Amino acid sequence: MPTIPVVTMQGKAAGEISLNEEVFGIKPNVGAMHLVVRSILAARRQGTQSALTRGMVRGGGRKIYRQKGTGRARHHSNRAPQFRHGGVVFAPQPRKYVIKVPRKVRRLAMRSALSAKLASGSLIVVDKLELEEAKTRVMAKVLSDLGVTKSCLLVLPEANEAVRRAGNNLPNLTNACADNINVYDILRADKLVLTKDAVMAIQEVYAS
Repeated sequence: MPTIPVVTMQGKAAGEISLNEEVFGIKPNVGAMHLVVRSILAARRQGTQSALTRGMVRGGGRKIYRQKGTGRARHHSNRAPQFRHGGVVFAPQPRKYVIKVPRKVRRLAMRSALSAKLASGSLIVVDKLELEEAKTRVMAKVLSDLGVTKSCLLVLPEANEAVRRAGNNLPNLTNACADNINVYDILRADKLVLTKDAVMAIQEVYAS
């Protein structure tokens, strides 16, 4: 069973915590993570782009000039793609980009992402995160004390308005609750910061 040190908001040692091996100690499955990331990004696409093909454009019913004798190329409709006001070749049409992923694969991908963060030393566990005031400078100091210099995903057990407001103006910080984290945000962040309660909540959901 893997263990990891627990630190305070000031970056000082506060003991250690044992992590569930089924959630944080498996061999990452790259294929599962790739599939889930693709499905997350695909679901963010609107799929509303639309253009008219030559069959949808108004006009073009008769042949624009006779077949032979003009010296020009043979044409029929003036709504062919090469003409002005003509249709679009392979015009995009509204569609859904949804990629369905089985539940077992989604859970495997989440466990793989968490295990990868722990294996790479990018996981930080904080005993608790409570801010006296919702100020950006306060949150920036907390991240600095924790050694976070690049992008960071901060996961709390439940929504905290003060933490959310304090981190709104920090471009490299993403806030999330333990019940709505996703594989893409975990992999994209340089550091994953969890509170002890968030760790327990995640293990309760993803431990088989």
